[in-house]
Amino acid sequence: MGADALRRLLALREVEPRRIVGLMSGTSGDGVDAALVEVEGAGEGIRVRPLAFLTAPYPPALRREILALPTATAETVCRLHYALGEEFARAALTVIRAARLTPTEVHLIGSHGQTAYHIPRGSGAGATLQLGEPAVIAERSGLPVIADFRPRDVAAGGEGAPLVPLADYLLFRAPGRVRALVNLGGIANVTVVPERLERLVAFDLGPGNMPLDLVTEAMTGGAEPFDRDGALAARGRVDRALLTELLAHPFLAAPPPRSTGREAFGQGFVGPLLVRSRGREADLLATLTRFVAEAIRIGFERWIAPRIGVDEVLISGGGVHNRRLMADLADCLAPVPVRSLAELGWDPDAKEAIAFAVLANEALFGHPGNLPAATGARGPRVLGKIIL
Repeated sequence: MGADALRRLLALREVEPRRIVGLMSGTSGDGVDAALVEVEGAGEGIRVRPLAFLTAPYPPALRREILALPTATAETVCRLHYALGEEFARAALTVIRAARLTPTEVHLIGSHGQTAYHIPRGSGAGATLQLGEPAVIAERSGLPVIADFRPRDVAAGGEGAPLVPLADYLLFRAPGRVRALVNLGGIANVTVVPERLERLVAFDLGPGNMPLDLVTEAMTGGAEPFDRDGALAARGRVDRALLTELLAHPFLAAPPPRSTGREAFGQGFVGPLLVRSRGREADLLATLTRFVAEAIRIGFERWIAPRIGVDEVLISGGGVHNRRLMADLADCLAPVPVRSLAELGWDPDAKEAIAFAVLANEALFGHPGNLPAATGARGPRVLGKIIL
């Protein structure tokens, strides 16, 4: 990075408000979530105002390649890295247009990327790989990009996940209340947000939409990518014996810090269940939906309740639209109220994309983006790689 380019980047600290695009693609590989926000300040004084949000679905052929990444060749991974960069750039430009702005009126892009493979540190030396070449995003948009947030935390001995907790704390802490923010993406994760940062608890809870989406695609021959409103699961009955078997999954007994992904709850997990449940796919979907809720209950009972009491649970991510899953969650977490983040005036689909806009802003100011208590890293680290 040349001196002039560095000075231009640092000069963005003086711009108020800064317009930042946050880009996120979850473990399910559905598409790119893009949020454009206005940001003032940084750290605990940050103020964020959402301007626009959209989800840009991946083309079906690209999504199939993403789902097959665990067994992909090096050539495929290399090609996808650049193809996904184009998809992320396209989503960024589209959300800028949706806000009736031009790229010259935006200051920065923060991109999480698409997780190709994630190896938790409990398996030995942790490692993680996100695709979506940030140089392509910078080239197509003409904007500076801060991307690839997870590796620095992994290098510091952490899981590299979850990274959203810092943004959750900055945006959603409330005087006199303890909020648990559960994001139901491909994987379910939680951030328990108290008034004081040192009491924050965050970790991956277990599977979210990922196994539900895979069963839905199998049931519908690929016609439906997810269980819309939970209607398919509502047709089935929970297989209690199978549910008991699923709840013995070793991940649920692992103490935080912990993280998981497609490697644990993707096709390798769902495929054998589909074979066993042939002709009873609706029952399997109902059982897996309940499994997601029960896994979340176990996470709360084992790893949260002994440390801190929770006043309310706020749900974000695609799973918030699954009525069957939300009903199961309300049942599992009662008497603590379970509500959509929309009740606070925030788009529940946009939260994680907004979080990476916030993390890009923190990196711009040289502030750490990880919380070692959540990831297990040796200490706070500034996250992200800068492309100008």
